[in-house]
Amino acid sequence: MQRHATKPAPDVPKWSALLVEAVNKPGLIMEAYTAFHNYSIGNQILALVQCQMRGLEPGPINTFPGWQALGRTVKRGERALILCMPITRKVREEAPESEGENGERRFTSFMHKARWFAISQTVGDEFTPPRLPEWEAERALAALDIEQIAFTDTDGNCQGYAKKRQIAINPVAQLPHKTLFHETAHVILGHTSEADFTDTERTPKNLREVEAEAVALLCCEALKLEGADYCRGYIQNWLGPSNGNGDAIPEKSAQKIFRAADQILRAGRRQANENETEH
Repeated sequence: MQRHATKPAPDVPKWSALLVEAVNKPGLIMEAYTAFHNYSIGNQILALVQCQMRGLEPGPINTFPGWQALGRTVKRGERALILCMPITRKVREEAPESEGENGERRFTSFMHKARWFAISQTVGDEFTPPRLPEWEAERALAALDIEQIAFTDTDGNCQGYAKKRQIAINPVAQLPHKTLFHETAHVILGHTSEADFTDTERTPKNLREVEAEAVALLCCEALKLEGADYCRGYIQNWLGPSNGNGDAIPEKSAQKIFRAADQILRAGRRQANENETEH
């Protein structure tokens, strides 16, 4: 299956802009995750930013028919929130023997659709929000097929490291959860497999560190764990004018960062509801 990214609608911020917003505003990620945890972390922040812009109370969101099924009705004149959703389509190939018996190939595109409404935009029966799922590191690593090995580095300043699909955390690390997220991100982002790439195919070292630290920031703040302030300072320092980066995070990197944070957060959920809707 191939995935194709699509350009956001003109009035929808790019993922890089949403990530910069999250980096510069402490508490935004935690508020978004608490209100919209059934959705991807990118869509959580996208929904929260729209609520803030429109003066809406953040809270559970659903589609028009989804709220109707729960005994609530969208108020007249309310505008739907825009989220990014996957659209999968099939394309029949002329040479079926090259693509399987049916000769079909699936393509997944991501499109922005205005279909969701916050509970504050509805009236009706009382609604009890779903419980925020608990998260476990061991469960996440097992689900992601990542092994935690013994830390053997002799450099006392080294907090942790990653190689292939293994990570090691210094037993006296200052912020062990933050370090675990950072090193796990290196694996998921493909950084540990880039040793086999040519120089032109490798992500620059400083960008690799920013990508991994941004994933750690999203995870730490979403789960209300210590370490977000440290991540934020590191990323802001890299984004500063002295580094010639302006305030921009490459759009491709931002997409990778949100995707990796989603994988880590979802993999570690202890009691995820199998029927919950995730986008």
